[in-house]
Amino acid sequence: MKKFLSYFTLIILIGLTNIHQIHAQGCVAIRSTGGASCMRPQASHDSSGWSLTVNSRYFNSYKHFVGTQEQKQRIEQGTNVINHTFSTDFFLLKNLNRRWSIAVDLPVIGNTRSSLYEHGGNAAGPSARHNTHSFGIGDVRISVYRWLWDPKTHEKWNVQAGLGIKLPTGDYKYQDYFWKNDTTRTLGPVDQSIQLGDGGTGFTAELNAFWSITHMVNLYGNFYYLANPREQNGVSTARGGTPSAAAIANGSEVMSVPDQYMYRFGVNAMFGNFNASIGLRKECVTVRDLIGGSNGFRRPGTVTSLEPGGSYTAGKFTAFAYVPVALIRDRTQSVPDMIRTEKTGVYAHGDAAFADYAINVGVTLRF
Repeated sequence: MKKFLSYFTLIILIGLTNIHQIHAQGCVAIRSTGGASCMRPQASHDSSGWSLTVNSRYFNSYKHFVGTQEQKQRIEQGTNVINHTFSTDFFLLKNLNRRWSIAVDLPVIGNTRSSLYEHGGNAAGPSARHNTHSFGIGDVRISVYRWLWDPKTHEKWNVQAGLGIKLPTGDYKYQDYFWKNDTTRTLGPVDQSIQLGDGGTGFTAELNAFWSITHMVNLYGNFYYLANPREQNGVSTARGGTPSAAAIANGSEVMSVPDQYMYRFGVNAMFGNFNASIGLRKECVTVRDLIGGSNGFRRPGTVTSLEPGGSYTAGKFTAFAYVPVALIRDRTQSVPDMIRTEKTGVYAHGDAAFADYAINVGVTLRF
């Protein structure tokens, strides 16, 4: 039983490693704000141990959507935006006792964004396409977790609750050069989707649960919400230029600090030291925040994905890989879109670029 509990601890841990590393696969700017959180209660001799998870995520967003409709002409015309996003989370968790644990997450992020419209303009042709970049640490998150029922008497199922704080440690006004023509460059803040942080102090709430159907088959479920009370971070969206009158009128001349949430659920199956899982995952940047205002520039939207994955455990070491594949991508109407619609009488609905899939790979070490 103790061997089974130890293996399943790691299985649940790595299965949830990427639940908060959610950039929503594109221009919908959900950032990495944490790693693993929920674990199956460990055998008593491990109840005060440590674990370190290093999880890397990569995706390439290049398909544009307005609502759920793909704007296929953007690729055909060569005007689409292409984001390459790579991030690594260092997630350190300490079990204080059988029910309580505390965790700290440090993300390191590197982004490249290729576009025409931010530089010479979409009408200037392929030669006007240039890149902007960002690299550095993201927003650090500190969380406390507690099993709602005593793990000693609830080995087959349990629910873990977590509360945390997200600190604005990531650079939310990172700058790079925008090419206006072959000889002129302008230094300005990069697009919101590749900023390293959002500039807000946020508060997180989580629920993580498992249910062992048999000794080989287990169900899992997770919910995560980040509330950002700050409405705007004051960073210009004009890329080193002067905001347009239209942007000022609808409030999109500065960047918003949006809320975000994620939920996922699925099934794990154990085959010796190997674990396979399949589930559904939904990630969202909200249109409106729970606390505070919701104006400022943001690209709200959702990604619903099928999430297959697998892991292999050897002693206290586990390697894993998960590949959420997008099923539904939806760029919803933002508050500035709504204001513009009301002021002009013409329906406005911005677009966003999404990826087809993301790749998550990493390792977990208990000590």
